Amino acid sequence: MTATAPAPSAARAPATAFLPRLALVLAALLATLFTAASPATAHAALTASDPKDGAVVATAPAQVTLSFSEQVAMGDDSIRVLDPQGRRVDTGELRDMCSGNTVRYGTALHTGLPDGTYTVAWQAVSADSHPISGAFTFSIGAPSATDVTLPTAQAGGGPVGIAYGIARYAAYAGFTVLVGGAAFILLCWRRGAAERPLQKLVVRAWVTLTVATLVMLMLRTPYTGSGKFADAFDLDGLRAVLETKTGASLVSRLLLLGAAALFVAVLFGVYARRLQEAGPEEEADAETSERTRDTNDLTFGLAIGGAVVAGGIAATWALSEHASTGIQPGIAMPADILHLLAVATWLGGLTALLVALHKVPGIERAAVRRFSTVAFVSVLVLAVTGVYQSWRQLGSWSALTGTDYGRLLLVKVGLVAVLLGVAYLSRKWTARLADSPEAAVAPAASATETAGPGDVSRETSSGVSGSDELDGVDGSDGSNVSRETEPVTVPADPERAAQLARQRAARENAREKQARDADPHRAGLRRSVLAEAGIAVILLAVTTVLTSTEPGRTVEQEAGRAGSSATAVPDRAVKITLPFDTGGQNGKGSVRLELDPGRVGANTLHLWADSSDGKPFDLPEIKVAFTLPAKDIGPLPLVPDQAAPGHWTASGVQLPLAGEWRIDVTVRTSDIDQTTVQKTVKIG
Repeated sequence: MTATAPAPSAARAPATAFLPRLALVLAALLATLFTAASPATAHAALTASDPKDGAVVATAPAQVTLSFSEQVAMGDDSIRVLDPQGRRVDTGELRDMCSGNTVRYGTALHTGLPDGTYTVAWQAVSADSHPISGAFTFSIGAPSATDVTLPTAQAGGGPVGIAYGIARYAAYAGFTVLVGGAAFILLCWRRGAAERPLQKLVVRAWVTLTVATLVMLMLRTPYTGSGKFADAFDLDGLRAVLETKTGASLVSRLLLLGAAALFVAVLFGVYARRLQEAGPEEEADAETSERTRDTNDLTFGLAIGGAVVAGGIAATWALSEHASTGIQPGIAMPADILHLLAVATWLGGLTALLVALHKVPGIERAAVRRFSTVAFVSVLVLAVTGVYQSWRQLGSWSALTGTDYGRLLLVKVGLVAVLLGVAYLSRKWTARLADSPEAAVAPAASATETAGPGDVSRETSSGVSGSDELDGVDGSDGSNVSRETEPVTVPADPERAAQLARQRAARENAREKQARDADPHRAGLRRSVLAEAGIAVILLAVTTVLTSTEPGRTVEQEAGRAGSSATAVPDRAVKITLPFDTGGQNGKGSVRLELDPGRVGANTLHLWADSSDGKPFDLPEIKVAFTLPAKDIGPLPLVPDQAAPGHWTASGVQLPLAGEWRIDVTVRTSDIDQTTVQKTVKIG
């Protein structure tokens, strides 16, 4: 019966001189957008273990230790050691062996372990909140058959991982639209607070962010542990999550969303009513209108309060995820907060503008021009924070093309270039609107009069009943938008009255749409903004993928630690494979050599010989020699002892100096067939 190693439970364009500024923005964004909307830094990675992966030790170790590239969270059940039959042989007690910059954890093993191959399965949560896991084997005495299969599922994967990822994406999207929509109203178009389409947009964004945060909190236990949806209702697991940095941040976000709900209520309640009561004349005459001064004070208060709440929500990402780890977290976290707010103001405001252009007939041209300026400032903030974040996460230009993270960033840069090109077209449409006679972007709806109890108000130029209510809508020009009104008697039949009301509403909607479409500048701006919004959605999706991709700096650091199979680094054994052919019968095969720890001083040597069919090759003789040509040292001969058929070992192999050592392996397959193969390795 086969056992499986278990996973532990546990810019818009500026207003003037656009082309020079566009060149500046494009140059800056090439570096800026080497970072995500919520920038990803290094996930923790396993850097060393004792025993090593694949190592063969002479005696049973007292413990198994794991070293990581950065701080991780582990529990008593995070490291499991299984014998060849799949039984646990560890004590189940986690040992914290961290010291200074060294991050190391371990678990003790039972005494008297027999020879054979043992499997180590581990799981942890890195400081940036992402779960990581892995497994490896080591052998005592000699390798043996094992009933344990290494787990193929990665931590944070499966259906739970997909659900958690969707919630994370929804949280980013909700935050972007919530902050950007509110900023668009307060900074660009105050009267938008009274418009129903914008109210729905912001409220739905708040609901999306709140629900997504709750889902992430509930799924945190299975996401970092078992991967089973049922564990989402594990109260002990939820309690453990609340004690972590990520859990505390999610709870803090929910509390801040309560404050955001109050902000939204005031924005669309008291504030919207004051703007409606003030009227356009009073709003324009701020010096003489006490009511307008009160409204301006309320606007200022909402702007300050909203900025504080938005910054607090952004900080729940910065303080618990990527920016809080890696180098210079004290600078990275404030930069991350500014980066998130700038993205939300730009892309969320773009969404609000698109809704206004499609749903609100009376948005002023000045509001569009103001958003152009706000968006450009947002892009400049993205440039400043992005230059820093790009250096922090890539580390080198080679990582840009040599890692998955870098290639995703190139895709994102391309999307941003396209987005800025479309933004340039939007700016041209905005300029044309500004050059047109000053008016609202669309004419106001026709005035209506309210008649007595037996009358209703409606526009008349198309008849009084039946299908005549919609006459003149199709094919009419802009002059038909404004019409006179006259009272009409309500039919006695309620169904007929309801039909006429529906026809009048359809007629009003048709006229409003006709008025919007009659303005070619507004229609062109609406199309270009729609294109911007579509690209922004794709951009946000790429950004979300980036947050779960290991950055280039980490990948290259891990590659440097591991090196090639012929390069030694501290705490990592040299492992090389040397094919040979002595020329005689059955003279082909390969030698696998492992030099542990592969550095100056004493080392342990293991040699395994395999025949051409992959079976152990019991050679009559095998010898090794070490030479350091740069220092004229060697050859230093060595005859290893045979530990098992096809396996030889030697302990206390002394290498006195660091450098490029040549390893010569001489194999003899018969009395007369012999050859020497060699490989140069770096000893640190």
